Amino acid sequence: MRHVDFSPLYRSTVGFDRLFTMLDTLSQPDQAQTYPPYNIERTGEATYRITMAVAGFDETELSLEAHAHVLTVKGEKSDDVTEGSEYLYRGIAKRAFERRFQLADHVEVQSASLKNGLLHIDLLRNIPEAMKPRKIAIAAEPVEAPKSIEAHIS
Repeated sequence: MRHVDFSPLYRSTVGFDRLFTMLDTLSQPDQAQTYPPYNIERTGEATYRITMAVAGFDETELSLEAHAHVLTVKGEKSDDVTEGSEYLYRGIAKRAFERRFQLADHVEVQSASLKNGLLHIDLLRNIPEAMKPRKIAIAAEPVEAPKSIEAHIS
């Protein structure tokens, strides 16, 4: 895939830098990060849920941080070697991970819970009243135009 240079657009637009950054990161080759697997589902008109399979991690080994439209989920596995034990085969991954999700405007993290090895993160899109569409009444009678102010300059 070719790289697109957005720098000419930066000079002629204001406030779209976040959009261009997102488009630029989408055009880069995927880092092939597949761990841990996750689902994103829409649970209502304005609610969403991210579910991540984090088997083997407990609440103390996971951290969530929402900052500047990015939700970051980190997992750091503590070393749980017991004295006198020796692994003959180790198939359960103990690797740390960091997964980032781009959040749209006005999307907030409501809650997070860990149950049966699944981390559930509930999100809510909370659009402010000033940005919601509003109905404008149409008058049945014509409204008089505002009177203009005349000034005489001498």
